[in-house]
Amino acid sequence: MVSSNLTKGQLTPAKLTNLSDNTTVNFMFNPFEYTISKSNSWEKKVVTGKNMPEMTFKSGGAMTLKLTLHFDTYEELKDVRQYTDKLWKMMFIDTSKKNSKSNKSAPPPVAFEWGRLYFQAIITSMSQKFTLFGADGIPLRCQVDVSLEQYMDTNEAEPQITLSNYGTTAPYSMTVDSSMATRPDLVAFALLGAASAMRSVADANGSDDMNYSNGQTLSG
Repeated sequence: MVSSNLTKGQLTPAKLTNLSDNTTVNFMFNPFEYTISKSNSWEKKVVTGKNMPEMTFKSGGAMTLKLTLHFDTYEELKDVRQYTDKLWKMMFIDTSKKNSKSNKSAPPPVAFEWGRLYFQAIITSMSQKFTLFGADGIPLRCQVDVSLEQYMDTNEAEPQITLSNYGTTAPYSMTVDSSMATRPDLVAFALLGAASAMRSVADANGSDDMNYSNGQTLSG
């Protein structure tokens, strides 16, 4: 059995984390490739007597990330969906984060991590194609195509998904567990509902380096 902390090739896996409940899906096989793209919006203003219009920048578009994942349980002869159902959970509305006024919610934000890339996003589309089945019809191999769109620029103050439209159930105090101790963004999201509030959480709890200890109690 391959360690859940490594891919089948014994490599450090890429992973996708649900930032609402910190559920992590370690990829069984690292992506062969991925594509990052971004577009900007410009306004063209015709200038009389010139060969080209005047270009005025209007706004920047969110970066997008597209990747293809492969899952295979042929050796185990187990339903491959036991590994991919966690991905589908990231596409559905998180009812635990309902807005107290509108009673509405949204699917959770996620984070893709691999090497030095840390991409906070929402999943805009996902498709799953089953390519191998057991004698009883249980799917054993599949391909999952995922498209993610950036929801927060860490150089700016707040994410586009805020407490006003995502939910207002974030606690004002919490106990840090080992999976979050060195991840101030996850701590800030769990505590205040906004990963960008890392500095505010650190200041409120006297942490200069924004690293916390397992079992430490923090307040918002």
